[in-house]
Amino acid sequence: MTTAGPDLRSWLATLEAAGQLRRVTAQVDWNEEIGAITRANLSLGGPALLFENIVGHQDTRCRRFLTSAIGNRRQVQLMLGLPENTNDSAIVRHLRDTFKKPIPPRVVETGAVKENIIEGDDIDLWQFPAPKWHAADGGRYIDTFCGVVTADKVTGRDNIGVYRGMIVDRNKIAKLMVPSQGWGGHFQQYRPEPMPVAVVYGWHDVLPFCAASPFPKDVCEWDMMGALLGRPVDLVACETVPLHVPASAEVVVEGYLDPDPATFAEEGPFAEYPGYLDGHSARTPVLRVTTITHRDDPMLRGTVEGMRPGFLVEDSMCNYARSAIAWNLLESLAVGGVTDVWMSQVSNGTNIVVQIRKAYRGHAQQVAAALWGTSGSGWFYKHVVVVEEDINVHDPEALDWALAYRVNAGLGDITFFGPTLGSPLDPSTPPEKVNMAKYGSGEWTRVLIDATRSWEFEPRPEWGGRHYPAINKIAPDLESRIAARWQEYGIGIPYLDDERRELLTMEQLSKRLPDV
Repeated sequence: MTTAGPDLRSWLATLEAAGQLRRVTAQVDWNEEIGAITRANLSLGGPALLFENIVGHQDTRCRRFLTSAIGNRRQVQLMLGLPENTNDSAIVRHLRDTFKKPIPPRVVETGAVKENIIEGDDIDLWQFPAPKWHAADGGRYIDTFCGVVTADKVTGRDNIGVYRGMIVDRNKIAKLMVPSQGWGGHFQQYRPEPMPVAVVYGWHDVLPFCAASPFPKDVCEWDMMGALLGRPVDLVACETVPLHVPASAEVVVEGYLDPDPATFAEEGPFAEYPGYLDGHSARTPVLRVTTITHRDDPMLRGTVEGMRPGFLVEDSMCNYARSAIAWNLLESLAVGGVTDVWMSQVSNGTNIVVQIRKAYRGHAQQVAAALWGTSGSGWFYKHVVVVEEDINVHDPEALDWALAYRVNAGLGDITFFGPTLGSPLDPSTPPEKVNMAKYGSGEWTRVLIDATRSWEFEPRPEWGGRHYPAINKIAPDLESRIAARWQEYGIGIPYLDDERRELLTMEQLSKRLPDV
């Protein structure tokens, strides 16, 4: 009954072969302990963790829980089939190219996810080891790093997103619903009828990696998963909703999300991605479960949220995909000259840095305007920094230097735009501005920081006819003489690249000094 091809079990085999999986057989508690272990492990850049001995779940329908499987750069490299020395910029470029080559899914008759079909009174979500991740959480969050599948009622195109959900009854999950998200638009289409939903827990980790990424609404995440895997995703029809899910998924929950406020339940609080404790709950729509299907001896998949300096999470690793998507969006909107894009892992895409080969006045402003007009701007691109190609967007020192000496607020290098829609989970927004029932979104005032060299200055002879002073560098002939005599100086710092046996430039040498 199994379907050949990638799935969570093949992904775990890849991780285990690379030393990136630990099977935790010691007894652990779903009540906060799994969350604390996961947070500590991710902060250390640790391996995937498969918990196999969970309090109260040794003999339940699902006894195993997986987390931290794309929680460090090496795991992302493995998922993409890239060498271990592939740097952040190269990973983004690889994804940028791969996302341009979609591979649509194909529907198959059946698969391993149909090995067990649970209906009626046998449905019991408490049989699954969903953790209470944090002490302040309102309950056990089963929906964290899953894939929530819905379909556009008009076009039929699927959307697969990552939307949190808390168990509130044996057959009910309270869901945070934000209208500006992909499934939020679908929810509006179905009103006043309940919307069919399928939630996938555990398939190959390209699923949460793509589901957590802001592809344009005309792009189907199944196609992007296929692109990353180099083959179509095999899908099977659900039992009770008109949707399709991966044939070899571990667990699938099917049901309907009701827009009637009388059916809503208290959801939250939940320690969300910004790393702060929000501390309040709200009445939200409830997913009423109609069927559960799962593999024999299934694994539940989930992850901890709440990133801050020194404590990254799996969601942080999705910024490789988010950076690539932003780059492709800019290109598709005819913004020229983009040479690199980076969304730092600790800010979850709230901040973005775009590197350009500046070609005209207003180039940076065009970049910001294009990003702010995309569907992903509801959660991303609050602060846009634009630099030129001599500034490494992955180097905090280079960015600090550009901000210090290429930004003059009095000359228009800082632009405010808003108020606009924005993340309802950003704690810097006053609570009264995040009334989802009233506004359907949070509120952001966006900022562009143009850290490119100004073209407003007149060219000057002492600047070599340039608009901006030249960068102070050692003359090439002097640098060559220094390199030739380096051993003679007896300083002891290698001036040769040991692998290529080539002379290093002073800039390259400065980057090596911390490693010497």
